[in-house]
Amino acid sequence: MSLRVRRLRFFFDWTLLLPALALSFLGILTMSTFGQGASLAPRQLLWLAISVCVYFGFASFDARFIRRTSIVMTLYFLSFILLAFLLLFAHPILGARAWFSLGPVSFQPADLAKLALIALLAKYLSRRHVEIGDFRHIIVSGAYALTLMLLILIEPDMGNAIIFGALWLGMMLVSGISKKHLAVLGLLGLVVGSALWFGGLKPYQRARIVSFVNPAGDIHGAGYNAYQAKIAVGSGELFGKGIGYGTQSKLRFLPEYQTDFIFAAYAEEWGFVGVLLLLAGYALLFVRLAQIARASATNFDAFFTLGVLILFIAHVAIHAGISLGLLPVTGTTIPFMSSGGSHLVLEFAALGIITSLAHHGRGPTRDLSTNEYFGG
Repeated sequence: MSLRVRRLRFFFDWTLLLPALALSFLGILTMSTFGQGASLAPRQLLWLAISVCVYFGFASFDARFIRRTSIVMTLYFLSFILLAFLLLFAHPILGARAWFSLGPVSFQPADLAKLALIALLAKYLSRRHVEIGDFRHIIVSGAYALTLMLLILIEPDMGNAIIFGALWLGMMLVSGISKKHLAVLGLLGLVVGSALWFGGLKPYQRARIVSFVNPAGDIHGAGYNAYQAKIAVGSGELFGKGIGYGTQSKLRFLPEYQTDFIFAAYAEEWGFVGVLLLLAGYALLFVRLAQIARASATNFDAFFTLGVLILFIAHVAIHAGISLGLLPVTGTTIPFMSSGGSHLVLEFAALGIITSLAHHGRGPTRDLSTNEYFGG
C-alpha cells in the first residue's frame, strides 16, 4: 500500500464519514419531490458538499488547539453573544427568533452553541471529573449550560433548550455523578418544570403538551402535527409506500416534513424495514464514536467525543419520539437527515474534530492547564 493511501486511512475515518454520508443521502431522498414541485433537496445537496469539505478540513488539521482554555471560552462567549443578538436584532421566523437570515442563507447560533458547550464541559470535566462528588462542580457546570438554555427559551425554542439540558445531564452522568446528586437534580428539574408550566411556557407550548397527553382532543389544532406524523409512520407499514410516494409528506398534510418531521416522512416511504436500516446506520455511527472515546489519549478528547455522541443520541431519540407520538411536539432536527445548513456543517465539523483528535492525540502536547476560568 502506498504512503499516500496509508495517510488517507490514517487521517480520515471512513467508519465515521460513511454512515454520516449515508444518513445525509437518505434525508435528501426523503425531502426530494422528484420534479413534482419545489424541493429543498438540491440546496441540501450543496450544503452536504460544503459539510464534507469542512469535515476533511478539520480532520486533516491539528485540532488539539480546541483543548486550550482560551479557545473554549472564546467559543462559549461567542455563542452567548450570538444568542443574545438574536433576541435584539433577528426577525421572528415561525414565531421564534432563532435564525440570522442573510439573503437565502440562514444561520442558527444554537448549533454553534451546542459545540461550544460540549467543548466547555469537556474541558471542565477533564480537570474535575474525579471531584464530581463535590456538588459545587455540578452547580458551576450547570450554570454554564443554563445560561445558554435560558437565552434559547426566550427565543422561544423549547426543542433546542431540551437538547441542551439533555447534553449537560448526559455529560454529568458519564463523569460519574452520584445517585444522591442525581436525585437532587431530578427534584430541581421537577421544580423548574412546574415553574415553566405556570409562568414560563407560551400558551401554544402548553397546548402541545396537553395534546400529547390527549392527542385526540384537538387534532385540528394543537394536536394536528402529532396526529399527521403518526398517520405517516403507521401508513408506511412493513415496506413503505416507496421513495417519492409518501402522500402525507408530498401532499403536505405533514407540515415541515423536510425538517421537524423528516423521520415520519421517511418511515412512510420506507416502512418498518427502512426504519430498522436507518437506526442501524445511526447505531454504526454511535458505536464508532464510543470506540473512539474509549481509546482517547486524554480526558478532554474522551469527554468531547462522548459529548458529541450524547448530542446525536438526544436529537435522534427526541425527534423519533415526537414522530411516534411518544413525546410532545417541540420542533427538533435529526442529525444529518433534516434540511438545514448550519446544523449539518456543525455535525460534520464535530466528526472532523474527533477524527483529528484521535489522530493527533497521542503526540506531544503543551500544558494547557494554566489560566483556568471555570471556578476552581
